[in-house]
Amino acid sequence: MDTEKVSAPLSKENRNRKKTPGFFKKWASRLHLWLGMAVGILVFIIAITGCLYVFKDEIENQLRKNAIFHHEPSIETKTVLPLKTLETMVQQQCREPYQVHWVDVPVDKKRSYQFFYYETNPSAWNYFSEYIIYKSVYVNPFTGKVLAVYDEKNGFFNIVKIIHWSFLLNSGWGKYVTGIPVLIFLVMLITGIILWWPKNKKARKQRFWFQWKNVKAWRRKNYDLHSILGFYASFIALLLAITGLFYAFAFIQNAIYFGFSGGKTTMPDFSHITTKAPDSLRNTHTIDKMAHQVEALYPTAFSYSIDLGNEHMDDHEHPNFSIYVKQLGYSYHIMHQLIFDENSGALLKNYNYKEKNLGEKAVGANYDVHVGAILGLPTKIIAFVASLICASLPVTGFLVWYGRRRKKKKPKQIV
Repeated sequence: MDTEKVSAPLSKENRNRKKTPGFFKKWASRLHLWLGMAVGILVFIIAITGCLYVFKDEIENQLRKNAIFHHEPSIETKTVLPLKTLETMVQQQCREPYQVHWVDVPVDKKRSYQFFYYETNPSAWNYFSEYIIYKSVYVNPFTGKVLAVYDEKNGFFNIVKIIHWSFLLNSGWGKYVTGIPVLIFLVMLITGIILWWPKNKKARKQRFWFQWKNVKAWRRKNYDLHSILGFYASFIALLLAITGLFYAFAFIQNAIYFGFSGGKTTMPDFSHITTKAPDSLRNTHTIDKMAHQVEALYPTAFSYSIDLGNEHMDDHEHPNFSIYVKQLGYSYHIMHQLIFDENSGALLKNYNYKEKNLGEKAVGANYDVHVGAILGLPTKIIAFVASLICASLPVTGFLVWYGRRRKKKKPKQIV
């Protein structure tokens, strides 16, 4: 027997292969596994619903195009009906037991006005009980004819949105039920990057792209799908997670505003700007007077929203009468605020987007960043792909765990 061969030390390559993970990676691995097993199914639901919601506007614009555009001939020689007249005509045609809440007025008069019925019961425990009514009504502003009514409450995309937002629970506290798993997912993304990080140049080649030329085992391919796709999506996923947590936790909102505003802790407050004129000055045309001023100041804007001033189930105090102007059709991040005296229709404050500090702009852009609308279709595609990969991670991660567990339990063959 050759004793030299038996006692020969392992080569450097073999010694490296036998090395166990360091303490840091070992605990990152355990944390990644435990957290994944705890919230994996919830992360899958949140990610897949986010993925489904990304192209909501594009799909609805196609499905509703005959309602969005009224096709009224010779509009250059016609004038739109007063808003209060249109509201009355909507009430007569829709016969709803509730009052219209607000109207979205497009600056381009080729487009229909969109009136909204919206009533909620904040004390309800689930979405279907919380939302009493949520309907949008498309109206020809020149004739007052209702072109289409859509039940947004029971619409596919709104249900998808609320599953994503609160798992169809009450929006007030349901946001924490989704927010906590996303907070955990944020930790998982960080531990995932730690686990992905290659130890040497040889490992680095395998971590950046799929090396499947001579690989037949499904476990290896599944592991690569989890780690490689997870790595490339992780940076966008971090952004999507943080902008999503913005809606669940006030400290995230405060942190974003604080960071981008250069240390400011409070948003500008215009509550001191209030209606001073007597009620006797208000009439049915006051709201049209305000609308004309909005369009004169922002002729290139896409639309603006006006609360019609009716009483509602969830009524709350408004310090002043504000109209919000949406500058772009595809996103909400460029918004202007105009404050009016609701009795006289006089403009009290024109707060242009350009006057906002960087913190306000960051807060205002949060929704568009979250849904990928910030730069239009290109960023929506990125958000869609990243969300789809995020939805796949709990699945491929479970299969990694299952494959290793099965391999450990596989009985040894007796020779």
